[in-house]
Amino acid sequence: MIGNKIVDVKRLARVVAEARRQGKRVVHCHGVFDLLHIGHIRYFEQARSMGDVLIVTLTPDRFVDKGPHRPAFTETLRVEAIASLSCVDYVAINEWTTAEKTLRLIHPDVYVKGSEFKNIKADMTGKIAREEKVARDLDIRLAFTDDIVFSSTSLINRFISVYPQEVNEYLDLFRNRHTLDDVLAVIERMATLKVLVIGDVIVDEYVYCEAIGKSSKDPVLAMKYLSEDRFAGGVLAVANHVANFAGQVELISVLGNQNHYEPFIRAALNKKIEPHFFTVDDIPTVTKRRILDGYSLNKLIEIYDLDERELPPAISAEICKVIRERAAQADVVLISDFGHGAITRPIIETICETAPFLVINTQANAGNRGFHTISRYPRADYACIAEHEMRLEARDARGELRPIMEQTRRRLKARYMIVTRGQRGCLVSAAGNEFAAVPAFARKVLDRVGAGDAFLAVTALAAVQKVPFEVLGFIGNVVGAEAVEIVGNDKAIDKLKIKKCIVSLLK
Repeated sequence: MIGNKIVDVKRLARVVAEARRQGKRVVHCHGVFDLLHIGHIRYFEQARSMGDVLIVTLTPDRFVDKGPHRPAFTETLRVEAIASLSCVDYVAINEWTTAEKTLRLIHPDVYVKGSEFKNIKADMTGKIAREEKVARDLDIRLAFTDDIVFSSTSLINRFISVYPQEVNEYLDLFRNRHTLDDVLAVIERMATLKVLVIGDVIVDEYVYCEAIGKSSKDPVLAMKYLSEDRFAGGVLAVANHVANFAGQVELISVLGNQNHYEPFIRAALNKKIEPHFFTVDDIPTVTKRRILDGYSLNKLIEIYDLDERELPPAISAEICKVIRERAAQADVVLISDFGHGAITRPIIETICETAPFLVINTQANAGNRGFHTISRYPRADYACIAEHEMRLEARDARGELRPIMEQTRRRLKARYMIVTRGQRGCLVSAAGNEFAAVPAFARKVLDRVGAGDAFLAVTALAAVQKVPFEVLGFIGNVVGAEAVEIVGNDKAIDKLKIKKCIVSLLK
């Protein structure tokens, strides 16, 4: 019976221990096995021939990191499919992200991987090398099968993609124009870059509540406090995203001496980042407090704690001096300008004079009331803003975006300009009248806050490499799909996850 083959990991360890006491040779296979195919079946059959008992563990849904559209089949279906094979004796859903702890717990005689994993150094995750070390420590034989290899990812993309038809058609066209290796090489080259990030510090506070009814005296929704989180937002989030990809990162920004949050901010920064903070008297560090429904994460109200006065001239001059010193050492200067006062006119002039490659994002938000647009800057090599910010810049609520974008890009003398459009993906305008519409790849949206910052951070590192314009938009939307699954700026975008998502989409 199939059901008798399916056990939990702890029960599997007891089964293996009993089999070994009986002198049986136990063989172990581990993987995702999302879409069971003939390659998997031959892999299991070869593994079974290496011993007396074949056990299989598979990665649970929560740890499958092959992109926002995976797994295509739930862990329940995947474990049932494997258990239906006559060559498999037992199957369990793993409890950890990798097989390392599983190997230590189960201690099989032989651990078998497919032939595609023979070149351990080619594994971008490093998991196979770690599993090899565990096997060596425990005297477990590591073996590889040698047969036909199919890609579950490729089969899913071709035959059972979860994306709409227009997205699949776009991906087919993209694969024909750009190879997987070329796109991954763009991500790898980011590690050689030196980046200077400048912009507004924002402390994001999320207060989670539960609605308990209407106030008895006023027409107000009454909420019960549940919990709260604090995140490093604004330019801090941008710098953290950059640090997960680039080689060296410096940060220039401003703090207030009222509610300065400096210990929290420094602790929240990636250790790779070298910060230059300038403290201004009698103002708070910009804080945005959001009240959310704790169940749905819907935002109910935002409360801004900020001071809209410009920086004192002396501090502005100090910042200009540091920019002149540091910009010359950078490959790219990235501006994340939220319009909250950290970037003055003299700072803009200094940035535009000294930046070797200039990336600019200006955000329109409730705190700058529509007075803040990208026209503050006379030049950029790459500009990235949201659609509503582009329309605000052009004072055009309904016009076609392409001519608006191209006019703005030419005024800035930019090589690239991207307008992000949420669930509709992004538009890319590039020198030479090149233009592309790239669809969104997100399947699940938890929180849109910070998605644009992640998009900006990673595409800036691609733009300075002068990549094909369509590749720039593609990488940005891959990053955006990962970012909307993160609440607030709880964590920075992970480089390995982005690489895996790219592989998943382009195989």
